[in-house]
Amino acid sequence: MITFIPLYAFTRKVPVYESFVEGAKDGFGTAIAIIPHLVGMLVAISVFRASGALDFFMGFISPALRGLGVPAEVLPLGLLRPLTGTGSLAYTTDLIRVHGPDSLIGMIASTIQGSTDTTLYVLTVYFGAVGVRNGRYALKVGLFSDVVGFVAAIAVCLLLFG
Repeated sequence: MITFIPLYAFTRKVPVYESFVEGAKDGFGTAIAIIPHLVGMLVAISVFRASGALDFFMGFISPALRGLGVPAEVLPLGLLRPLTGTGSLAYTTDLIRVHGPDSLIGMIASTIQGSTDTTLYVLTVYFGAVGVRNGRYALKVGLFSDVVGFVAAIAVCLLLFG
């Protein structure tokens, strides 16, 4: 691909370097445009975690999960993953460090990490960068797909490894 695209552009008489520079200029403007949205989202995540809301929610739902045979340790990952990729990856790394990569918790955490997306990050940063004002359907579908990915990851891991 690295060789094919410039060669193809060259055969079509496309100014490859100039096109690259023009695209880089547009990319820099986009990066500047998303910074306020990114800062706002990171502040909201920090407030959510520092306020104790995450711990409160975990305490509320943990007994129900234990009754279903689901390790309560993976619940924060299901809450963090739609908010922040870096935070959820750090939490997954910590779970794997504590419980081991071959443990049920490690396998569930790894599967959740690969089965869900950072929905709120995507909506905040990318929709904000292009000026989308009404993303309510995207939010509903994105969060629904995160829940489905979370539940499916747990179900598959319990079925295969539990």
